[in-house]
Amino acid sequence: MKLSNLKIGTRLGIGFGMVLFFVVVIASMGVWRLEKMASAAEEMSRETLVKERLASEWLRKTSANSVRTLALVKVSDPEDALYYQQSITTANMEISADAELMRALLTTPQEIKLFDETVAKKADYVELRATALQLKNDDQQQAVAPSLDKLALALTAYENSIRDLLRYQTTHIDLTATEIDNFYQDGKLYMTLLALVAVLLGCVLAWWLTVGITAQLRFAVKLAQTVAGGDLTSRIEVTSKDESGLLMQALKNMNDSLVRIVGEVRKGTDTIASASSQIAAGNLDLSGRTEQQAGSLEETAASMEQLTATVKQNADNARQANQLAVAASDVAIKGGSVVAEVVGTMGAINASSRKIEDIIAVIDGIAFQTNILALNAAVEAARAGEQGRGFAVVAAEVRNLAQRSAAAAKEIKMLISDSVNKVEEGSKQVEQAGKTMDEIVDSVKRVTDIMAEISAASEEQTVGIEQVNQAIMQMDQVTQQNAALVEQAAAAAASLQEQAGNLSQVVSVFKLDRRQSARFSQDRASQTTPVTPKIAAEPVKREQRELRSMPTRKLANTPTPAPAAASGDWEEF
Repeated sequence: MKLSNLKIGTRLGIGFGMVLFFVVVIASMGVWRLEKMASAAEEMSRETLVKERLASEWLRKTSANSVRTLALVKVSDPEDALYYQQSITTANMEISADAELMRALLTTPQEIKLFDETVAKKADYVELRATALQLKNDDQQQAVAPSLDKLALALTAYENSIRDLLRYQTTHIDLTATEIDNFYQDGKLYMTLLALVAVLLGCVLAWWLTVGITAQLRFAVKLAQTVAGGDLTSRIEVTSKDESGLLMQALKNMNDSLVRIVGEVRKGTDTIASASSQIAAGNLDLSGRTEQQAGSLEETAASMEQLTATVKQNADNARQANQLAVAASDVAIKGGSVVAEVVGTMGAINASSRKIEDIIAVIDGIAFQTNILALNAAVEAARAGEQGRGFAVVAAEVRNLAQRSAAAAKEIKMLISDSVNKVEEGSKQVEQAGKTMDEIVDSVKRVTDIMAEISAASEEQTVGIEQVNQAIMQMDQVTQQNAALVEQAAAAAASLQEQAGNLSQVVSVFKLDRRQSARFSQDRASQTTPVTPKIAAEPVKREQRELRSMPTRKLANTPTPAPAAASGDWEEF
């Protein structure tokens, strides 16, 4: 297990634990040494010093008794003799008590041997002292002097033996003091060495902990500053599993997330910019088509004015023919010429009606094309997301206007079909009138009825033409509205393109490495497909060309349900 994978708390615990361990070891060493010193001092104070004091008292009292003995031998006063005798007896008792107490404290064979020798010499001395005192009491003065010489020799040996015992105790005290001093010196040395080792280890642990924690923290701070500056090209390698490693892993995940987000945003801005450019191009194309549609509507309005004048003229002629037929049959020849004029006029009306039908087909195709373009614009706006919501509303309005134009075109087509049917019926009647001109005189009443029907049909045509004119005016207004909506859509597309450019500038602050940029470029190239607005208009153009290439047929051969079929196509769309 690598030490760098340990948690910071674990490493701190190890460091402080080692320091505390050495503190405990040093404290234990000090306590142990102090206990040894205390034990030696206690032993010295409890036994050795007592024995040394007893030996000193023994020597002092023995010396005092020797002086008393000499005084007792030489004194002649009985009271003084009694005093010295009592003092000697008391001192002997004290010496015996001290000797017994000291004997109980002796432990080593050497001091026991010295003690036994001292006791033996004491016995010799006491015996010689008793002899000298007895000689003095017996008044044997000549024998006292030699006895005192022997007593002096015994006293010297006795005192030397006590001094040897005292010297032994003093030496033992010195050895104990030296041992205590050695304990002190050794303890001081060991504690100093352990303290130095603890300080050195503490410095090493502090350096290890500091470097292990601050190095990655400094790198994390540097990385955060780099990311704050917009540079996402840093390569992060996680080498540990501690808190610093977890922080580096989190920073690595954050950097990767930022790279992915910035790449997606950059890709989205490029897509929005491309889509807004395509929408702008489509709006320009739609604007041109709208202008063309407006021109076509102007031409249609002019044609409708001419058609209105022709229909009015037809109605006037029909009324005049009716009046002439009622007035007299002698104007049959003139009526025949009028009928011929009526036939020509009806042909012109029929031709004009077919032209109007073609124009309405063109208008219907333009409305279908406008609807397709509006649908494409709505799709592009949906791709743009939130930025294209306003444009989606505009596209929906354009589509609604296109559908209204288609509905108006259907109504006009139905009216024109009705007008063509009625014109064809009028033509048939006029042809019949021309063929039966020779029978007009005999059939004045019948001719009058026919002309009345023609007059009524002309009135209906006038009403129908007026409705067509109103529908065309309405289509003109719708076209103007379409043009305004196209301008709004163009402005929205320009605003969307500008916002996409601003967003691209904001995202360009972030730096990606070459591999990330190449990956996002490939994704953008694979996901971004250019859409040309003119492609959506191709089906309309083909349909328009097919309608224009259709041969002109007579209205009598055209089935009546044709408008319903056209309406069905729009409903299917």
